[in-house]
This record gives sequence, structure tokens and C-alpha cells, in this order.
Amino acid sequence: MIRRMNKSAPSSWSALDAAIARGRDALVRLQQPDGSWCFELESDATITAEYILMMHFMDRIDDVRQEKMARYLRANQRLDTHGAWDLYVDGAPDVSCSVKAYFALKAAGDSEHAPHMVRARDAILKLGGAARSNVFTRILLATFGQVPWRAAPLMPIEFVLFPKWVPISMYKVAYWARTTMVPLLVLCSLKARARNPRNVSIRELFVTPPEQERHYFPPARGMRRLFLALDRTVRPIEPLLPKRLRQRAIRHAEAWCAERMNGEDGLGGIFPPIVYSYQMMQVLGYPDDHPLRRDCENALEKLLVTRPDGSMYCQPCLSPVWDTAWSTMALEQARGVAAPETGDTASGALRELDERIARAYDWLATRQVNDLRGDWIENAPADVEPGGWAFQYANPYYPDIDDTALVTAMLDRRGRTHRAADGTHPYASRVARALDWMRGLQSRNGGFAAFDADCDRMYLNAIPFADHGALLDPPTEDVSGRVLLCFGVTKRTADRASLARAIDYVKRTQQPDGSWWGRWGTNYLYGTWSVLAGLALAGEDKSQPYITRALDWLRARQHADGGWGETNDSYLDPKLAGTNGGESTSNCTAWALLAQMAFGDCESDSVKRGIAYLQSVQQEDGFWWHRSHNAPGFPRIFYLKYHGYTAYFPLWALARYRRLAGAKDADATKSPASATPATDDALA
Repeated sequence: MIRRMNKSAPSSWSALDAAIARGRDALVRLQQPDGSWCFELESDATITAEYILMMHFMDRIDDVRQEKMARYLRANQRLDTHGAWDLYVDGAPDVSCSVKAYFALKAAGDSEHAPHMVRARDAILKLGGAARSNVFTRILLATFGQVPWRAAPLMPIEFVLFPKWVPISMYKVAYWARTTMVPLLVLCSLKARARNPRNVSIRELFVTPPEQERHYFPPARGMRRLFLALDRTVRPIEPLLPKRLRQRAIRHAEAWCAERMNGEDGLGGIFPPIVYSYQMMQVLGYPDDHPLRRDCENALEKLLVTRPDGSMYCQPCLSPVWDTAWSTMALEQARGVAAPETGDTASGALRELDERIARAYDWLATRQVNDLRGDWIENAPADVEPGGWAFQYANPYYPDIDDTALVTAMLDRRGRTHRAADGTHPYASRVARALDWMRGLQSRNGGFAAFDADCDRMYLNAIPFADHGALLDPPTEDVSGRVLLCFGVTKRTADRASLARAIDYVKRTQQPDGSWWGRWGTNYLYGTWSVLAGLALAGEDKSQPYITRALDWLRARQHADGGWGETNDSYLDPKLAGTNGGESTSNCTAWALLAQMAFGDCESDSVKRGIAYLQSVQQEDGFWWHRSHNAPGFPRIFYLKYHGYTAYFPLWALARYRRLAGAKDADATKSPASATPATDDALA
């Protein structure tokens, strides 16, 4: 363990250094033996409820586990407000999430007459009842016989055979939709029936009896209305489709899933496709001991988290590459800031920290996907070679540009440090492959999406199956900002044109107030930081009006306590951008600070107040905490709480400030000619 600095040493920096040391030591303690970090990734009640219902679908009920999960669901019911379940802390009640949570609790043995169940039922009925839930919820209810199959949209399994040129085909939708749809469509086409051994029913959640309900699909306009009409027209024809064609489609779906099953990390590395493929295999008659079924079971097991209070929840996926990259970044920033005691103790502690950082880099480097062309090749030039990183421990068919850009920049910076010392760049080939891969996935508009190029056919969000509006993966500002960061660090001549197009993209997508929308983190604060950090490293002049406008927007959103915060309601109402009812959060504060410090600001009142806020809310264990969900899985319908965000981002911000301000102090004693620039080669 790295020892904390000697607090008795007189220094104007002593309080800040002590805070950095506490945060650094806390983060070091959580490193895995292999060099990685993996923090909890929590969603709303939906995933855990679905896990319980999966056990009843399969008739593989673990009563002990079920009760632990039921405790989690009860704890997340908002009995003090609306009585139902929401998608994020302080959010409005959500009918789909609430129906699943209620169903799961009833399956777990909670009486419908229990006070908390009565409260939930009243809230659900007030929202229109279970018939108003979303498509995925209604499909689940159909498998349990709670609604007729006409409550679900028609999506025949023959869809998987459609060629790419068809307007609606599987490689025109996002990876998460594709991996979810393939096994789910098998279930829908076969009208799968849950075993439901305890005959659990939730008819009490319907305003109109489900078999009498005629309005499962709300009135629509435009393209959605056209697709609904097509659904009604084709539905009577579906039974007439050739049986041989259906069997061929099912066999294709089986083979497609098996090829991408991904061992104990599961299909797509995310909960929904893992569960649907597991259920698909049961419906198709796979024996209990089939290796692919066991892979699904092991993948689901890895997603479970048992809390200190004995409750249990299921994560939507795991985030080790993402967590390891940011944790390593934070530790590197903190490395020379909060120095341990002097002498041999200091040198030994520093060697230990350096060894830990080296182990993290080695772990990250080996996670690159170099030997498999994943689904991304379907929308990329044919000569693009693999070279990306996935979010999870393993997900070779679906590396993502966000992780790849971050890890590539880090490896290149570290490799150049090696080259300065001994003339070698141990990561040069990995960096080159990754840069080529990312450049090959740049979309037509100059931006970058998470997983695919040009996955932006917006008409697809109008199909009845896509009532969640999350079928696509179009370019976004935050991912594009991360690529700018990477290109700015690597400075490869071959990428200059791509970089220029990406800069043009973020200029076009800037909001009138100066901010940028955030797709993968909440929200405008995250997006604005992501873009500004990229622009700084790409060499953009901070005096340009569009950058000045962004920085002014950030400073104007600072709270009286010195921090920043943003509600997920800003995805519903952009007027709430960068606001949180005056409540600050440590991760939002860190993002706002890092955005300003990306351009060398360590002297403004805004930055100093933000740093003071982070120091004031640090916990005794060295970490920070906040109750909020801090990222969307899908804006407006699914949200996440990255537990690591309140661990590494505040630490990074404090250490970054210490480095910049310390450099300023040092430069003040030098002649102007020898002074160092305000920014360094850190990943802003």
C-alpha cells in the first residue's frame, strides 16, 4: 500500500495533497490482481426484475437469490413520493419499469394486498395500467400469457434473412438492438410460453381486461402510422409463410447467436441478449447441460452483485476496460502530486505505484481485438482491419470507438515516454491498428458513433418494435470528442483529414448556448467536457468564439457551493441543461473542472471554487459518492449509475489541478523564456 504523505510537513498544498493521497490510495486498493478495475454498473429496477422473471420463465427458481433480489426491488420503490419505480433517482414514475418490478415481486411471493404492492398498483393504474407499457414489456407479458400476442408488434424471424439493401435489415440497426432482436424474434415467432410454475398473474394491473384491450399501440402520425398500418396488413399473412422458410430463419438465428455467444461474457456482453438467447435455447429444446446454455448461465452469474445489506441486483453489463483506463489516468495524474514520505519509503511506494500502473497498461494492451472482423465490417470499407477495444472483458464482435480512442491515446503517450527513455515504443503497432480502425469507422457527417459507421437511418425508429427510439447508433458529440482527443495525442499525419472533419462535426453540433449534448454520460456537462478535452488536445485555439462560448456556459452553471450537477431530466427538457436544482455532484464537478483545465485554466475563481467543493465532499474512505444515475444507457428510457465515476474523475480533477497550479508556481520563479506552457501532455 502506498503510504500517505506526511501531514505534518508545512505546505500551502497540504490539504489538497492529503485529499489526493486518500483518493489515490483508495483507488489503488481496488485494483484487481491482473491489473484491471471493474466498478459496479447499476441501472434501474428493470434488469433485476427481469432476472427474477427469467427464473420463472425457465422454471429454474432459486428462492434464496430471488428473495435477495426482491429486497433490492423493495428498497428502490419510491414509497415516499409516487409509490412506483423510476428510471433514475428523482425521476418520474415509469410504467414499464414499475410493471416489471411489481410482477417480479409478486413472483417472489409478495402479496398483492401488501401495502407496498397496493401503492405500486395504484401508481401503475394511474399511469394507464400495464397496457401502456413499452413493447419489450408487452412481449414479456405475452410470454407469460398476461396479454395476447397482438399486444406485441409483428416482427417475424424471417427478418434475419433480409439482405442489407432492404430498408429494414439487421445490419442497419445498432449492435445492442441486433443482438437483442435475433434471439427475441425467435421467441416471438414461436410465441414462446413461460413455464411460470407458480402461475403468477398480474391481471390487476390492467384498466381494461387485456384480451379486450384494443389500444396497445398509441395513435401515431407520419412514418410510424404507416408502419402500424403495415403491421396490421401483414399480421394475417404471417401464418401463411412457408414453414421451411421459418425453419431456415430459425436455424440462421441459432447459428448467428452461437457464433457470437462470447463464452462466459455472453452474447453482446449485455444482459438482454444473454437472457433472450438463454430462453431461446430452452424453447428450441437445448438440453440443460448444453455448453451454450452453461455459457449463458455463467455470463448471468458474472453480472450479479450482492450488497452489504444482503440484497442483490443484476448489472446490465460489466465495464472493466472503461474503468481501467480512467482509473489508470487518474493514478498517473496523482503519481507525482501527493508524494509519500521522503527517503527509502518514498522510493519504494513510488515503485509500487509505477508497477501497478504498468500492470494496468499491460492488461489494457492485451484486450485489443486484432484477429476478428466483427459486425462493424458490414458498414465499413472492406479493407478496414480490426484493431479496437471493447467495453467488457470480452466482446470481440463489438469493440467500441469510445474505449478505443481513450486506450489508444493512453498507449501512445506511454509508448512515447518509453521511446524517450530507451528508443522503443512497445505499443506502436497496436496504436497504428487502432487509428486505422477508427478512421475507417468515421461516419459520412464527420462524426463518430459508438460501434458502427452511418447507423443513422432515423426512419427505423418509427417501426412499432422501436417505441423506445433506441434502435440506432448515430454519431454523437461525446464520442467524436474522444476521437479528437486521441488524434490530438497521436498526431499522425494520416489522420489529419479525419481530425479536421471531426472538428467540423462538433462545430456544427454545438448548441446555441455553447454546450454539447452528451449521449453516454449525463448530459450537457459530460458532452461539453468530452468535446472541449478533445479540442484542446487537437490544438484548437481557446480564444475562438465557439470555445469561449462553451467555457462561459460551463462557468454560468456553477452552483453556489462551487460544484456542478445535472439532472437526467435534461434529456426530456433541454432547458434543464447543466442544472440539478442547485444540487452538486462530484462527477459533474470533475467534468466541468477538467473541461476548463483542458485549456490550462487553474487560476480562475470558477476552478478554485470547484476544487474546494471536491475537497469538501470527499469521504473518509478517500472516495466520493452521489446517489444519482450519471449516464444514459438510452436517453429517456434507460439510465445507469457508474459507481466508478465518483472514484476516479474527482481524483483526476484534483491531481490535474495540483499539477497545473504547481507548474504555475514553479514557473513564477523562472524567467519568461524558461517557463512551461499551462497545459502538459496529460490527457485533458
